[in-house]
Amino acid sequence: MSKDNLNTTGKWLKRITQSFGGEPQDREDLLALLREASERGLLDEEALSMLEGVLEVADLQVRDIMVPRVQMVFVRREDPANKILPVVVESGHSRFPVMDEDRDSIVGILLAKDLLRMYASGMRERFDIREYMRPAVFVPESKRVNVLLKEFRRNRNHMAIVVDEYGGISGLVTIEDVIEQIVGEIDDEFDVEDDSNIRRESERQFTVRGVTRIEEFNEYFSVTLPEGEYDTVAGLVMKQLGR
Repeated sequence: MSKDNLNTTGKWLKRITQSFGGEPQDREDLLALLREASERGLLDEEALSMLEGVLEVADLQVRDIMVPRVQMVFVRREDPANKILPVVVESGHSRFPVMDEDRDSIVGILLAKDLLRMYASGMRERFDIREYMRPAVFVPESKRVNVLLKEFRRNRNHMAIVVDEYGGISGLVTIEDVIEQIVGEIDDEFDVEDDSNIRRESERQFTVRGVTRIEEFNEYFSVTLPEGEYDTVAGLVMKQLGR
C-alpha cells in the first residue's frame, strides 16, 4: 500500500474514532466501532464486510481455506497432451498440479495457457510436460493466511501446494481463495450456483458434499458423529473405508 493510501486510511479512521469518542483499545473495540459506523450510514454493508474480512484473515490458517486433496484437479507427468487437454477444458482451471507416479509427489505446476500455446503452435506431437512445468510452491497447513497473501504478492505466485506435518499433500490454496476471505465469493461461469454443502433430495435422502465439516453435519442432522483425525465428512468416510 502506498504512503498516500496509508495516510488517507489513517485520517479516515481517525475521523471515525473521534466521532465516536475515542480510539479502540483492541480488535473487538475496532469491530464494534466499524459496525456502529455502518449502522449510522458511514459505511455501507459491503465495505463493513470487507473490513471484517481483513481483520479475520489474521486468525486463519491455510488449512482453513485450502482445497482438500480429494478435490484437487491434477495431471500426471507421464500423460500425453491429448489426455491432459480434456482435463484442462472440463475443469476450467488455469493452473494444475503435476503429479509423479507417487500421489504424494507433486513435481510442478502446469499452466493452461502454456498448454494451449503449444497446441496453437502445432507442436503437440513433440509434447514433453517437463518443458512446460513451472516450479511448485509448498506451504504448511499451519501458515497464517495473511502471511501467505504477502508471499503470493511478493513472489507473484497464484497457487501453493499445502503439506501436512509429515510432508504429505493435504490440498492446495490459490490467491483467489485468500482474496475471497476478504471480499466474499468470486463466482465465475464454472462455479456451481448451489453452494450448500447439504441438500435435501427427498424425505429420507440427502446429498452431502465431502468437504462438509463434521460440526456442520452434526448441527444439520442433530447427531453426534465423532471428531478425530479428520475434520470433514470425506475424511470420516476415508477413515472408515481405508481409501
